[in-house]
Amino acid sequence: MSINTESSATPVMIKQADFIESIADSLQYISYYHPKDFVDAMYGAYQREQSVAAKDAIAQILINSRMSAEGKRPLCQDTGIVTTFVKIGMNVSWDKTDMTVQQMVDEGVRRAYTNPDNPLRASIVADPAGARKNTRDNTPSVVHIDMVAGNHVEVMIAAKGGGSENKSKMAMLNPSDDIAAWVEKTLPTMGAGWCPPGMLGIGIGGTAEKAAVMAKESLMDPVDIHELIAKGAETTEEKLRLDIFERANNLGIGAQGLGGLTTVLDIKIKSAPTHAASKPVVMIPNCAATRHVHFHLDGTGPADLVPPSLEDWPEITREAGENTHRVNLDTVTQAEIETWKSGDTLLLNGKMLTGRDAAHKRIQTLLDSGEGLPAGVDFKGKFIYYVGPVDPVGNEVVGPAGPTTATRMDKFTDMMLDKTGLMGMIGKSERGPQTVESIKKHKAVYLMAVGGAAYLVSKAIKKSRVVAFEDLGMEAIYEFEVQDMPVTVAVDSNGVNAHETGPAIWKVNIANSKA
Repeated sequence: MSINTESSATPVMIKQADFIESIADSLQYISYYHPKDFVDAMYGAYQREQSVAAKDAIAQILINSRMSAEGKRPLCQDTGIVTTFVKIGMNVSWDKTDMTVQQMVDEGVRRAYTNPDNPLRASIVADPAGARKNTRDNTPSVVHIDMVAGNHVEVMIAAKGGGSENKSKMAMLNPSDDIAAWVEKTLPTMGAGWCPPGMLGIGIGGTAEKAAVMAKESLMDPVDIHELIAKGAETTEEKLRLDIFERANNLGIGAQGLGGLTTVLDIKIKSAPTHAASKPVVMIPNCAATRHVHFHLDGTGPADLVPPSLEDWPEITREAGENTHRVNLDTVTQAEIETWKSGDTLLLNGKMLTGRDAAHKRIQTLLDSGEGLPAGVDFKGKFIYYVGPVDPVGNEVVGPAGPTTATRMDKFTDMMLDKTGLMGMIGKSERGPQTVESIKKHKAVYLMAVGGAAYLVSKAIKKSRVVAFEDLGMEAIYEFEVQDMPVTVAVDSNGVNAHETGPAIWKVNIANSKA
């Protein structure tokens, strides 16, 4: 709703039901609608991109974005942990006081994530240091509450994916240290699990926890770096944004970490006064599934979230390149996978098994105990897809089913290749050095699907069934039958790693072009 035009001294009553409904509606809204500024920025990156692999990755993200907007289904299978900034005017009262603001937000989250028309994946686990049991409705959420002047309630709400959240970085710098240099040094250590290109939110000053909250809140702002470039920097923060933006993109990390011209779409900064001896800095990335919305409540009803026009999305089609191979997973041989080269594009057909953190841990326990794998689970000569899909609706075989970060499975990879006869893996982002060596030793292969293109990937899945560990919910082992599922050979059987070679090549290319 629009802000009440009456004097901010006029008391306003907000209905609890309107607040809860607005939270629920906003989370459904951002699950399938990218902000227009993000779509525009991504399309600009697509038009500028010269790396074939990066351009194809951005194309998949944009195609997926339009499909999600049309189908009203999640942009990413990781429908996020809900983070909400609620600013309550000092002249606001509530019609009911039986629930706290945290409880009202959580009720909205519960309704949004269990909506039968578009169920969202529940990813929140309680007892994080122990049992890590799924709460089943994605609550509790993270809520930041601020009392401000005025007579309305302002809400900024986001659904933050775990892959990008896990790459957050913090440092207590010396007062004389260069923040841009720290970002330039730190960004490559984050890998590609945050699904670039995206935004970097940076909080500077205050205390450690204040810097982290500022970094997160800065990501709620629209993409506007090119407007800043056009007008020129005036303040310290604006100058720092431009400095970091240039340094980050000069690294050549590129879309999905495959090497390219665009690594970040924007740099956001919030700062606060700090102790004379301190310089806390927190950097939090936002991924290619950037999901947030901003609304106000003024007592006249729930938020009015206007759907964007489909004309806001560019019309993009993908074309098969010269290094594209169609693969039958049901008949693929060792000799065949040894012909695949890092950077090749494959179109996968046939059956694959799925599994991620909890399934791998249980497999390890079963193998160590001598009990063996469950009936119906045979990885010999097969591929495993690291995924936790959204539940299907209507006539869907499976809901959005994009890849999860592969590095979390690194600790299990040598076991899987050595003891199960697994031939290859599919996930997102890079693999660690020891895992690359294990892949090379076993003459296996690691394939990368595009993070942030979950709905697009799900359309390639023609059949799906749970084969083991049903109690794990989205972390169960599924059998998928796929048709022309696009992937990139990220680590080939000789251990050539596209996440090392691609950025290295494009860092040099960018430097040469500037020289």
